[in-house]
Amino acid sequence: LPALSPPGDVLLRPILEAAGKDISHWFNPKTRDIQTHVDPLTGCVKYYTPQGRFIHIPPQLPRSDWANDFGLPWWKDSKYEVGILASKTRRVRIVNTLTLQEHMLEVCAEESMWEILRRYLPHNAHAASYTWKYKGVSLDMDKTLEQNKIPDEDAQFFRLNLDSDLYTPGILLYFNDDLTEF
Repeated sequence: LPALSPPGDVLLRPILEAAGKDISHWFNPKTRDIQTHVDPLTGCVKYYTPQGRFIHIPPQLPRSDWANDFGLPWWKDSKYEVGILASKTRRVRIVNTLTLQEHMLEVCAEESMWEILRRYLPHNAHAASYTWKYKGVSLDMDKTLEQNKIPDEDAQFFRLNLDSDLYTPGILLYFNDDLTEF
């Protein structure tokens, strides 16, 4: 956002304070615009910014010195998107059947098995040389956990008032000996 406002601008403060944090609550999920409310002072619908006014948010009252010729506000400009918020995260246990090493990973529900494999690479640089299986069935690496019939049972554990950490689905890796290198 430095190109939008000079360094030290007070309108950067709320954004800098939220750096690295989830700010999805600032936005209306239906309109994907900043949340709004009826201003008690003016009775007009205004942007709701309890954290303080920030870049591209108009002042509370009309002012002749506020320039609104910036075009698209930063929150509607795709070049400022950092990522997509996951609908849910899941824990999976990955077991290397050759070495019997186990690693727990927290992954996004939307991630394909290839993306999960990339997350696993720091634990095993040859992970692509393995066949990935769940309950004896080879996984389609282009599909998600759910699409590979690895159910998310968190809701069932919650309904039964059980700790969801009691059971984590295990993906078994079987070595192929194809000498894949990255």
